[in-house]
Amino acid sequence: MIVIGAGPVGQSVAARARAGGLSVAVVEKELVGGECSYWACIPSKAMLRPVVAVGEARRLDGARQAVTGPVDASGVFRRRDRFVTDWDDSGQAQWVKNIGADLFRGHGRIDGARRVAVDTAQDQIIVLSARHAVVVCTGSRAALPDMPGIAEARVWTNRTATDTSTVPARLAVVGGGAVGVEMATAWQGLGAAVTLLSRESRLLPQFEPFAGDMVGAALEEAGIDVRHNAAVTAMRRPSPSGPVTLVIEDGSDLEADEVLVAVGRVPLTGDIGLETVGLTPGSWFDVDDTCRVRGVDGNWLYAIGDVNHRALLTHQGKYQARIVGAAITALAGGQTLDTSHYGQHAATADVDALPQVIFTDPEVAAVGLSADQARRRGHDVEVVDVDIAATVAGAQLFADDYQGRARMVVDNGTQTVLGVTFAGYGVTELLHSATVAVAGQVPVNRLWHAVPSFPTISEVWLRLLEAYQSRTQG
Repeated sequence: MIVIGAGPVGQSVAARARAGGLSVAVVEKELVGGECSYWACIPSKAMLRPVVAVGEARRLDGARQAVTGPVDASGVFRRRDRFVTDWDDSGQAQWVKNIGADLFRGHGRIDGARRVAVDTAQDQIIVLSARHAVVVCTGSRAALPDMPGIAEARVWTNRTATDTSTVPARLAVVGGGAVGVEMATAWQGLGAAVTLLSRESRLLPQFEPFAGDMVGAALEEAGIDVRHNAAVTAMRRPSPSGPVTLVIEDGSDLEADEVLVAVGRVPLTGDIGLETVGLTPGSWFDVDDTCRVRGVDGNWLYAIGDVNHRALLTHQGKYQARIVGAAITALAGGQTLDTSHYGQHAATADVDALPQVIFTDPEVAAVGLSADQARRRGHDVEVVDVDIAATVAGAQLFADDYQGRARMVVDNGTQTVLGVTFAGYGVTELLHSATVAVAGQVPVNRLWHAVPSFPTISEVWLRLLEAYQSRTQG
């Protein structure tokens, strides 16, 4: 098997295939470990955690008195640099070799059926041939809108926002999604005056409405200037060392020292040889539930992670890698695939049990379907909401003046949970219990026997079940 891309997704599928007895070649043109390890999940969370930890301390009488100053930016940057090993990938490269895979450094391009040509830094072309499969895990990059002045503005993307060690006096963040709100949180905590510009009427529009509302209110309370329905139409930076002027759709201007654009992702498929197998360069891959690419003869090409556009999340890409690794080794052994709903070789969770976390302060954690998504799919649902602060003793102990809310979406026909959303302080560690309930299709009456410990925030589960019982039994 040949794997193009050695990020967490590529590493995971390589490890699964090696465990299944296949030989594996891994091709990587940048750092082994990929976007997540060096410019996304790991550095961003390393930067966010000190900011959130100080916020947590300030919410506790007795602890807030010990917070005598702001977050130390230089210390945060040192912590981040340790987590990204100063952008040295030798350890991860050695891991690839330790699992028994062959690592080829260079630009990998598909070169016809089951073939990959690797253009190395030494201007050599190494042609690899796969017996069973080629797996594309090249990921995505930040999307930059086509607008006047954006090139001269030299905007930040997620990469700049996570590898920069200088705090700008004024930072404009364009985009109200996950990257936008997380980086606004981090850089405001590090000392920048942040303005967050969202073209939508609320932040985090893909989540339950209350989640974006809570995050927006908290950002404003922290001192961030949050502007809704604020589409940026142009930028100006006449001097390379001077400020950037952003032109807003309503005709107003905003001046900032740096601008972070976080408005989406595009696939890194523009120069990987897709034209040699009849696919369009630069496009997202169209895959089935085994992540096998449709429209390619021979059933040998797979695409996992961001490039298939099913779920642009590292943990979900690694889930797909486990599915694909199992499928390829099964087919290599002459076995029949189990592609049934939640079968061994079907990435069902991408659709039905997708977990997501937004590491702001407060946090947002959600899995499965929102109420609106469930209704649009034709489910007859009961939706119950709980004020965590008012009903959960563990939350009141977790933070003075705790703020939080939970929603559970239940299918009335099957009496199973379709989705759960939490927004509040410390809710991220609640998410896996919700994921198990959704993915396991656990009946609500069985959830009554999953007893939450007192006094923990997880008692919110009991409050959700009580609210559901009250709604359905009068």
